[in-house]
Amino acid sequence: MKAVRIHSKGGHEGLVHEDAPTPTPATGDVLVEVRAASFVPDELDWGSTWTDRAGRDRTPSVPAHEVAGVVSEVPVGTSGFAVNDRVFGLTDWHRDGAAAEFVAVEARSLARMPESLDFTQAAALPLIGLTAWQGLFDHGGLTAGQTVVVHGAGGGTGSIVVQLAAHAGARVIATGRGKAADLARQLGADTFVDLEKERIEDAVGQVDLVFDTIGGDLLARSAGIVRPGGVLVSIYEPPPVVPEGGRAAFFVVEPNREQLVQLAELADTAGLRPHVGAVYPLADTAEAFAAKQRGIPGKVVLQA
Repeated sequence: MKAVRIHSKGGHEGLVHEDAPTPTPATGDVLVEVRAASFVPDELDWGSTWTDRAGRDRTPSVPAHEVAGVVSEVPVGTSGFAVNDRVFGLTDWHRDGAAAEFVAVEARSLARMPESLDFTQAAALPLIGLTAWQGLFDHGGLTAGQTVVVHGAGGGTGSIVVQLAAHAGARVIATGRGKAADLARQLGADTFVDLEKERIEDAVGQVDLVFDTIGGDLLARSAGIVRPGGVLVSIYEPPPVVPEGGRAAFFVVEPNREQLVQLAELADTAGLRPHVGAVYPLADTAEAFAAKQRGIPGKVVLQA
């Protein structure tokens, strides 16, 4: 098969489109014929890109841990899927990703694709969808009627956070650069705060939840707008300030089939959609990484 691999530690310049062995799925895995994949811009800096869970070198490594494709093999002892099922989900951080024609994935990390999404859209949804879900509901405890601030609402993750929070019946205050205002409102935000013109402390009162995707000084200052009993959640870095009378949380997203199933249902019934900023062929994966690092908004997707 063709795959994109990196043979030694370094940046995206080391990514090579080359021949590689087709993976052999173990019991509990399925083999997926990849139709589209997506990635995190800084995943080449992760320790899990270079070593397995036992700390052993696992290069050459295949990046891009979000996948959408078609099941091509189901080993004996694996349940839940059949050949030709259309699936989407996350691959294990310590195993090869989906920038390849085939990838072996733990079945528990996959779900059937939403009927209303194509492969490109489906590949853009798992990471940001699970991140948004886990941040809002698992760590943030969001319920209907509460008020949530979403920092970076125009980005890949922020755009899904806005949609999920609005669907849950929350009042949504989106923040970001002014050019993201129209998009945020279209996705369900009640209010938009242009951070290039306004300070968050001056623009909103006390809120139940802040979902941060930006970090830095804005994250630190956001503790001051969380009401007692509220939560400050960040996916960028641990919050340096804990809200008075509230909680602060930082987390790394985990694969979760149940939540993927719920995200798929929302895609089909409520129009949940990821923001896809650009699509590149698999052979141009290195350029796709470079483009994302230059600041393309939304998710960048690879087509196998």
